[in-house]
Amino acid sequence: MSSINIVGAGLAGLSAAIALAEKGVGCTLISLQQSERAQSVLAEGGINAALDTMGENDRISEHFEDTLKGGAFLADPNAVMGLTNGAPEILRWLIGLGVPFNMKGGEVVLRNFGGQKKKRTAYARSSTGKIIMSAVIDEARKYEAKGLIKRFAHHELVSLIANSGSCTGVKIKDTYTDKTACLYGQVILCTGGMNGVFPKMTTGTTQNSGAAAAAAFCQGVVFSNLEMLQYHPTTIGISNKRCLVTEAARGEGGRLFIEKNGKPWYFMEEKYPELKNLMPRDVVAREMYFVRRQNDTGDSVYLDMTGLDDDTWKTKLSDLRAEIISYLAIDPGSEPVPVREGIHYFMGGIDVDELHRTNLKGLYAAGECTSQYHGANRLGGNSMLGALYGGRKAAQTALSERDGAYDDKEPVFSADDDKRLQEASPVFIEKLSEILLGAMGIVRSERGIKKALSALDELSAERGYNRRELDRLALAKAMLLSALERRESRGAHYREDCPETREELRKITAAAYADGSVNISFRAIPERRGSFEDKA
Repeated sequence: MSSINIVGAGLAGLSAAIALAEKGVGCTLISLQQSERAQSVLAEGGINAALDTMGENDRISEHFEDTLKGGAFLADPNAVMGLTNGAPEILRWLIGLGVPFNMKGGEVVLRNFGGQKKKRTAYARSSTGKIIMSAVIDEARKYEAKGLIKRFAHHELVSLIANSGSCTGVKIKDTYTDKTACLYGQVILCTGGMNGVFPKMTTGTTQNSGAAAAAAFCQGVVFSNLEMLQYHPTTIGISNKRCLVTEAARGEGGRLFIEKNGKPWYFMEEKYPELKNLMPRDVVAREMYFVRRQNDTGDSVYLDMTGLDDDTWKTKLSDLRAEIISYLAIDPGSEPVPVREGIHYFMGGIDVDELHRTNLKGLYAAGECTSQYHGANRLGGNSMLGALYGGRKAAQTALSERDGAYDDKEPVFSADDDKRLQEASPVFIEKLSEILLGAMGIVRSERGIKKALSALDELSAERGYNRRELDRLALAKAMLLSALERRESRGAHYREDCPETREELRKITAAAYADGSVNISFRAIPERRGSFEDKA
């Protein structure tokens, strides 16, 4: 087919598809499920933009600085500049689509979010992702009706069509029939975070299995900063996963405490008097980890939202209250909620430049599957922004680099005995997850990482693995080796044996797979260029 192939139909994929369709360029949108079931629907808290509607003299340059600082200065500053400069336009576009953000006097109401000193997060109650997705899906349907976006729902990526440093298409499988087809053209990967690698510990959908990422990695796509996993400090346990308690709860006044000598100790307020409970997520998660291990404290950290007024519950956090009552039979308006850290976001992923190009010509990537905007720790409210802006930017780059014509034929699906079609077994996934969690927790050490690498070698030595399992083993090794080589503590990567942040290691860890081996190297962060689009 002549169209550009987008793998993933969440916010990043939809944004890319719409950006192409607006230019009259057709695309295919390939996804395991319909967009209504995408990971993006689960986002709760909001989306950031320096609109300055709250009278705090907020500026784009401050959004930029907060993003870099929150990410421990590991992100590409040029990419972050593009993101923060583009944020107000993204918000205006969403408003134009009819997204019903909380408004007052005709202006968007912004709330506080972690790691940011000013109110910058637009929201729609505590279901922002679901509401934004509804509007963006409707916009995409206009172009589907015109034939510019062709959907392949219930299809998954089997492999890239790649050789000699170029990607010329994708091989996909119809999960209803198990038949496969090849789609030719440029490719934009928008496959989301690798939640399925960590069942039971992630807030994200495990439909994002990590299989696409592992396949791409083993076909020569470079990944970066794989050691950077974000543990969200406030989650609750539900069946086989964690349920997010949005950061908005703390943005609206929720307070964390632990029992100390029989009395509530609001430890974040004591230790961090400026931002208190709204410190960056890596800091809050670590503090929760450490306070639970003190001799004079209890076993559980609680989120106290009993001081929130009725209007806040009704207009801003009604969905959150209903979720907690449903899952825990606790009314957070009258009783503190026990919370614990859970894996929430993958800052590491496919290595892309500021234009969303990968190391393979013709292959681009956007959204949570990439490593770019968030450095060593993502600020709340920047994920949906990164997906929408990144999808648009990837599409623009792909369009500018389009240099070939392809047969405009419908793909032919046929039976296939490709070994990549076999799924990884649940037993294998469980074993691999246990190994990774043993080393990639909130607090890490060389001893723990090397122990996990030894366990991984033992698992790898077993026979009879299918292609997808072998791919996962390679990607898991890259994660562990990245954590081993970063002998410092930075953002979400905390090494108890290397607790200091080392300026000489303010570099990007790059992981590459070749000839059956995983290689880790460091590369410099690009020098900052450009300027801000702040109003005078």
